[in-house]
Amino acid sequence: MVGDKSVGKTSLIRRYVLDEFSDEYLLTLGAKVLKKAVPVPFPDLGVELTMELSIWDIMGQTRFREIVKEAYFHGASGVLAVIDLTRWDTLPGIADWVDAVTEVSGPVPVLLAVNKKDLASQARFGANDIAEVAQQIGCEWLMTSARTGENVEEAFRKLATAIASRHLHV
Repeated sequence: MVGDKSVGKTSLIRRYVLDEFSDEYLLTLGAKVLKKAVPVPFPDLGVELTMELSIWDIMGQTRFREIVKEAYFHGASGVLAVIDLTRWDTLPGIADWVDAVTEVSGPVPVLLAVNKKDLASQARFGANDIAEVAQQIGCEWLMTSARTGENVEEAFRKLATAIASRHLHV
């Protein structure tokens, strides 16, 4: 999981893995790893896989991106790239975060999570801006809210399905 500081990466992970949310800001230093088993159905194949996701919560300070890249991005199977709907400055830089991962791990599935949907009245960019960046990155995007839980499960499920599909060549 990548994105600038304070976009809600830790909150999304806590909502997904622990079904918790806190308004208290938690600074991530280095990285923290949480795991969750997720069922991934493949109806066309008549199977359902269970994937154990190792979700890396990486600090978002851009000045440490090169250090983080070398230390944590090797072996990444997918990227949940997170931006903050209420902060314009998080939108243009997300491609650099995705590039940092793919420079080390090669091409992997990416999903763009536009977080803080619950604060849509304070949005600093719209769907066209998001679609343009998603196209640049080459990925789908989804609005999420760690506060309400909206689309959080869906974001991780979509990414898990893309990762599994790639490995199954589906």
